Formats: sequence, structure tokens, C-alpha cells
Amino acid sequence: MSEFDSTSSTSSEAIDLTSSSNGEEIISNAAESIAKTSVARWYAIQVASSCEKKVKATLEQRAVTLGVGNRILEIEIPQTPAVKLKKDGSRQSTEEKVFPGYVLVRMVLDEDTMMAVRSTPNVINFVGAEDRRPTGRGRGHIKPRPLSRSEVNRIFKRASEKKTVVKLDLAEGDRIIVTGGPFKDFQGEVIEVSGERSKLKALLSIFGRETPVELEFSQINKQN
Repeated sequence: MSEFDSTSSTSSEAIDLTSSSNGEEIISNAAESIAKTSVARWYAIQVASSCEKKVKATLEQRAVTLGVGNRILEIEIPQTPAVKLKKDGSRQSTEEKVFPGYVLVRMVLDEDTMMAVRSTPNVINFVGAEDRRPTGRGRGHIKPRPLSRSEVNRIFKRASEKKTVVKLDLAEGDRIIVTGGPFKDFQGEVIEVSGERSKLKALLSIFGRETPVELEFSQINKQN
């Protein structure tokens, strides 16, 4: 008997593809099996400035329309809570993006999902390694690089800490007046702003000398 001959037991297990409904079911099951065994990884996508939310909403819709919703699984914009101090001294609750200009996508990378992402309006490109062209000066193709597990954990840990960041509409060179603390009513000039610490340094005229003083954001108002 040749090694290519079929035994009766084997033939009895053969699947009949002559039925269209049976064939469609086999193809559907095979597609689901491929999707389940494919590895979904997190990728960073560079987007146009201030377009993170717009890209997220558009890509979620396009994933369904283009039939890749089972491979583009999550789209996230990691954020932390923030408080913005306005010029009039009032506070506004907002959110601070952990990585402005980037959107994170957990997806199974293939030609279809790459096309869906890259062709989304306001998407610049994947973050990855550039394949150098063998000749010419043009830029090469960007090969998407998946984020490592440690990178993903660090990003989402930072977003989940919920540590409030205070943002102040101030920059170096702005004039301020102190509204609280031992230097109340002193005026000065900002020389350094530390948003993460909710503090700034300003030059105040103390006893006729310009003296650098560290102040809390809550202790000052910006002068027009």
C-alpha cells in the first residue's frame, strides 16, 4: 500500500465540502481559530497634535466598518486627573495625557489592521524601527514595534495612580503677585515652573534685592 493511499477509517472522517452551508461553517470556524491563536500586542501610534480623542473614536468605528474589529481589540489614551489654575484664581478639573500625541492600540498585527490604522485621518504612523532604503535618500518604511510588557505596565500604572497634576497658565518671565504665605502681596517674576510638584520659583524683591523664592501654585496669581 502506498503511503498516499487512504484507509477506510480516514475516508469516513473526511469532511464533505459539497454543501455550501457546511463549507461556510468550516471557513468561519477556521477564521475564529486563527483569530484566537494570533497574538494581540500593544502598539504606540503617533497622531496629530490634540487629535488623540478624534483618532480613537474614528479608529473604533473604522475597525467595525473594515471588518477588523476582532483584531483591533482596545484603543486607549492613558490619562491622569489634573487641576488647571486659571488667571482669575479659579480651578478647573481636567485630565492630563500621559503621552500627548500618542494613542495606544492593542491589536493583532497584519496587513489589514495596519492599513486600518495608517489610513485613519490624523494618524502619522506607528512607533517602530525604520527599514532603511538600500539606495536613495528617501525615508524607509516604518516597521511597527510592539511595546514590551514592562513598558505597558509602566504606562498604565502611571495612569491608574490617579495622582492629580496641577497645571498653571504660567511661563518663565510672567509677572505674579503672591496671595498667601509669608510673602503675601509681594510681586515678582517667574523663573521656573514645576507642574509635577505644583510649585514654581520666582524672583521677589526682598529688602531691595532680587531673591529666588519657591512658592505653591495656590499661593500666587498671575498679573496681566
